[in-house]
Amino acid sequence: MRTTVTFLLTGFFGLFSSIQTAHAEAVRPVDFINIFEKIAGKHKGVRKNHAKGICAEGSFLPNPAAIDYFDAALFTLKEKPVVFRFSLPGGNPLTSDNSRAPRGLAAQITLSSNVKHNIAALSVPVFAAKDPETFLGLLNASIPGDDDTTKIEAFRKKHPDTQAQAEWLKNNLPPWGYNTSEYFGIHTFFVEHKDGSMIKIRWRLKPRDGLKAIDESELGLNGSNYLEHRLIERLKKSSIDFDWIISLGEENDSEDDPTKQWPVRPTINVGTFKVKSSGGNNCESINFDPNVLSQGFLTSSDPILRMRSPTYAISFGKRINNN
Repeated sequence: MRTTVTFLLTGFFGLFSSIQTAHAEAVRPVDFINIFEKIAGKHKGVRKNHAKGICAEGSFLPNPAAIDYFDAALFTLKEKPVVFRFSLPGGNPLTSDNSRAPRGLAAQITLSSNVKHNIAALSVPVFAAKDPETFLGLLNASIPGDDDTTKIEAFRKKHPDTQAQAEWLKNNLPPWGYNTSEYFGIHTFFVEHKDGSMIKIRWRLKPRDGLKAIDESELGLNGSNYLEHRLIERLKKSSIDFDWIISLGEENDSEDDPTKQWPVRPTINVGTFKVKSSGGNNCESINFDPNVLSQGFLTSSDPILRMRSPTYAISFGKRINNN
């Protein structure tokens, strides 16, 4: 049951603010903080979701194709420092790596001393629910109890949008390591084109190490912290590189439902992330809110994306106050 709950928590950090639309006003950011603690227990001084993780450092270098196509401060011919965090979902910082749970990757790119750009991604291409209300209901149905499976199955039947991520996880084995997974931004964003128009995008990070999943027979046999170990060992050889691939959306592509994948669309390789070293705690003081964007980028109306800021803020406040 803990594994199922971990899947549901994947990639979720927060709920939206009072400026959201009326249909979601009953959902409060603190509701999600509370339910995370009900599921995983209270762990002081750590993130309320994706509590287990490892820090890393590196850089981002844009490609000329991005500089020519977009008018965005992030895409300039200059290598920019990046702080990364690889992670596992759930609120327990001691959770084992031996599960089919997705992997997470967050990054903060520094453009200047006071300008940052955050990204957050998962090793699954869709989210667990289409909106905060549905996600809260799914989590409530997932609180450990005697009839866990029955409650979850009944909820999923009433809310078919909750089935896409579960099916993907069922049909795809976890990656062999943090370096052998694609990471998906899941949400829709807009980026300014050179002509001044705003281009609808989604994105993913493609590993130059190639895609490699673990063998099903390995599950449970690699030790509880093998992901961190494999990352550290791999970085002894060279940097771990990811190409940042942006998909250019069309008019009918979903802007506000992260459970719906887009069809195959034209793409631009906008640059390379290089993970150069790992360890330390430099990422632990960072709030990786993906709504923190630099000039030229805008968020969409996706309620799951917009809800992240206030709940990230609550989680961050609890963490720095050791609550």
